[in-house]
Amino acid sequence: MTSTREELAGEIQQRLIRFIAEVVLYNHSVSARVGLGASDSQFMTLLQTYGPLTPRQLAEHTGLTSGTVTGVIDRLESHGFVTRRPDPRDRRKVVVTPSMEAIQDKLVPLYAEQGERMHAVLATRSVEELKTISEFLADSVAEAGS
Repeated sequence: MTSTREELAGEIQQRLIRFIAEVVLYNHSVSARVGLGASDSQFMTLLQTYGPLTPRQLAEHTGLTSGTVTGVIDRLESHGFVTRRPDPRDRRKVVVTPSMEAIQDKLVPLYAEQGERMHAVLATRSVEELKTISEFLADSVAEAGS
């Protein structure tokens, strides 16, 4: 059993690394099943999190070149996961909008089992534990983005 704060912090970091790796591998598997590339699912996550984004914003979020971003958008569009629409604030630009219908039809079923497993794990935790987990994840995301 882990006893010191440092040992426990190290254990948490290792478990997070393993969890992240498992999630990334699962996302790659799902992407491959629907004919997409490995980074394509990350674009879908960004669009679902932030809503419609311009290609430039996607490049800024991902650190990818504009050419690579265009290729990913082309693939997502060809599979019906996104549409390009004129930016209502600046008609010279386009925004990439997720197609919730395609996501619901094609992706949600592939993540259902993973969601059920996560729900089962969370169901074993108290409300206080869930609050702590939620705060930890919020802090981790905020720190990762800075």
